[in-house]
Amino acid sequence: MAGFVSHFTNRLDAKGRVSIPAPFRAVLARDGFEGLYCIKSPHCAAVDAGGNELVSQIEKRWSEFDMMTPGHDALAVALFGASENPKIDGDGRMTISDMIREHTGITDQVTFVGLKYKFQIWEPEKFREYSAEAQKRALAMLSGQAPAPSRGEPA
Repeated sequence: MAGFVSHFTNRLDAKGRVSIPAPFRAVLARDGFEGLYCIKSPHCAAVDAGGNELVSQIEKRWSEFDMMTPGHDALAVALFGASENPKIDGDGRMTISDMIREHTGITDQVTFVGLKYKFQIWEPEKFREYSAEAQKRALAMLSGQAPAPSRGEPA
């Protein structure tokens, strides 16, 4: 299966680095993006991460807005100006930056969660809480007890 799937929890080392799961590194290598693209998730206390496919989705959404407007500039700042491109070292580790720590609450462990075209970086307990609620919402949508989000609408 192509894309980022499953979830993994790893411990930070003394230098604030964490190993990106090997299956996720393999997806990034196929994607061809140099390093990693990270941006605060607009939906939850996680950081969205990925490569060319994530950047392509962000650029596609951004291009739907009129250029040379205050709204377009605000989106550019949020989507590109506030993003980061951490490098992945030869051992597959990335440094957890202040931006990531502040947005997620990560201290000593990181949970990586695959979302097909991107993955998210979570503080493990916050992910457990979010995951339990997401499972309930997804089951309600799949069973027809709750409306599925329309295109472009958050779930």
